[in-house]
Amino acid sequence: MGKVSNDKILSVVELETIESLAKIVSDNELSEITISCDNCNITIKGKKPAPQTVVAGMGASAAAPVQAVAAANAEPAREEGAAVDGNVVKSPIVGTFYQAPSPDKPPFVKVGDKVKKGDVIMIIESMKLMNEVQSEFDGTVEKILVSDGQPVEFDQPIMIIK
Repeated sequence: MGKVSNDKILSVVELETIESLAKIVSDNELSEITISCDNCNITIKGKKPAPQTVVAGMGASAAAPVQAVAAANAEPAREEGAAVDGNVVKSPIVGTFYQAPSPDKPPFVKVGDKVKKGDVIMIIESMKLMNEVQSEFDGTVEKILVSDGQPVEFDQPIMIIK
């Protein structure tokens, strides 16, 4: 998935739709709405710093001001990746990170577990679909960078495998 310019986002999502989403964030005092669709994400951030809410369906994450999610999240990803020794597992899609197949089941992996290439290590839920993510590396889980149930962005670092 390549970088999407603001002009392309605006051609896919009409300005009135973005303004409507911004009004919803403001009227409901939300901290953030993220919407994803095809090749673009739009995040609209409000004034209230609260836990993130992810809404999937249109293909855009909305932010006030509107920004491409890749640009908004690029700096933190680089900082974490630069200070890390090992292989970084990144989210293949926008969605919600889950460590286990269901709340009553044990996590796929924990810090210290050995994994092989092809082992299922997490689930990313996107648009009500549970997407199993397999390890691309052999090694030991060094660190899990996000919490269970936390919204994640495309290409966001999630796990370190050494």
